[in-house]
Amino acid sequence: MRALLLLLTLLPLTAADRINHAGRRLGPLPVVKEPLLFNTPQADAVLAAMQIMPLDSPWNENISGRPLLATSAAIIARMRADLGGRNTLRIFPEMNFVLVPDAQPLVPLRFTGYPDESDFNGGKAPVATWPIPGLMPVECWPLGRPAGEKLELWQVDPGRVGGDRHTIVVQPGRMRVYETWQGRLGDQGWQASNGAIFPLNSNTLRPAGWTSGDAAGLPMFPALIRYDEVERGAIEHALRIVVKISRREFIYPATHSASRVKPGDPEAADYPAMGQRVRLKASFAIPQSWNKASQVVAQALKTYGALVADNGGFFSVSACPDDRFPTNCFRDAESISIDQFEVVATTGPKRR
Repeated sequence: MRALLLLLTLLPLTAADRINHAGRRLGPLPVVKEPLLFNTPQADAVLAAMQIMPLDSPWNENISGRPLLATSAAIIARMRADLGGRNTLRIFPEMNFVLVPDAQPLVPLRFTGYPDESDFNGGKAPVATWPIPGLMPVECWPLGRPAGEKLELWQVDPGRVGGDRHTIVVQPGRMRVYETWQGRLGDQGWQASNGAIFPLNSNTLRPAGWTSGDAAGLPMFPALIRYDEVERGAIEHALRIVVKISRREFIYPATHSASRVKPGDPEAADYPAMGQRVRLKASFAIPQSWNKASQVVAQALKTYGALVADNGGFFSVSACPDDRFPTNCFRDAESISIDQFEVVATTGPKRR
């Protein structure tokens, strides 16, 4: 990584010569002129040309050589025990997004749960003004919804199916991402429990103690398994991972915790903190017989690992619910046992 950063510093690069943190030539960034849904070739072209988070971002750090945390074995054992019989990796097709132009009109967005930890973008509490298009997708659409259910219906959720209902809006030209938790379109417009705006060209964190769409206060968009990168043959960033129980502590780059397990409680050190990083062991041989998508995910977990971002019922990472993914394309990766993972020493300002 240092050698690459030095090379990029020394060589003047044109827009057509941009090289990302993984050494891939990006080319010029297409201009987004109208909202583009995540599961379209037009969005793929924009995403392929984006440097998502800075070169030295924790999301883009190769951690394959990082030392183990001294308590790695105990944390892995705890995570597995907490899940009982659910002892393999899960890959959930859940988080979707939309790309919008710089001039996307701003609309009101009311925060109903955590306005004090939300970003308003010029609006005044509790109502923000965000660049939300009419076709903004809500978590799980379309794969997690009944076949043929229109996006407009799922935005409203008349049956109150519920769930986390995350929403993600990406503005490539401004290099920003807007993320909410429990988003819904109601009679008076869009509302959500909370909302966070992240710069995609800065390592700036949220204020200490603030949440985001994720319990850890982290962005979700940089961590997703996307169709364009699987097709290209490489995921170039860390993933977000959900564990059953975490401890009430956050470490870099997380800013928020969500747990009843206090750091001073018995065996608290055996629980992962928000922001804890796990990776797939180097000794795990990725079978060449696996399908392409599963091989790509497994290699990403070796190279970049995954950051603990939320609590839930599985040891799981998030993929886009892209209807272009072949059926069961992640089934091979979902056979990986939790025991094949390890916890690495945290990078950044607070190393532990």
